[in-house]
Amino acid sequence: MASDLEYWEIWYPRAAATGMLIARGQLERTDMILLHSAPEIVTVEISDNEGRRVAYQADLERTQDSPMCRLRREGGSISREDIWPGNDDLESPVILPGGEVGILKSWWNAKDRTEWRWQVEFCNSRR
Repeated sequence: MASDLEYWEIWYPRAAATGMLIARGQLERTDMILLHSAPEIVTVEISDNEGRRVAYQADLERTQDSPMCRLRREGGSISREDIWPGNDDLESPVILPGGEVGILKSWWNAKDRTEWRWQVEFCNSRR
């Protein structure tokens, strides 16, 4: 249903005069999303399908050097945890720079974290 859709907007606040949009994705309501290739600091806003802000957090700083970060809604605020995904993260939504949202289907990384391989599934509909 359209009322279950939300927008996750992720900004890099240190770019240009007022920041730069990294991603704006629409998906079914969720309290957690993975972000690929996040910069050292992000600002996140979640709004409902009518454009009303439901959660916001400014200046979420990187917690470790990793290819993904987990953004989690906690009431009206959002937290960030930079991660190397594990089995518990499979089937989680992933937002890519640009805003495309998919589902994490597989993840592998070398023990020394010098390489990784992953698969994301995308499904689009015009309904």
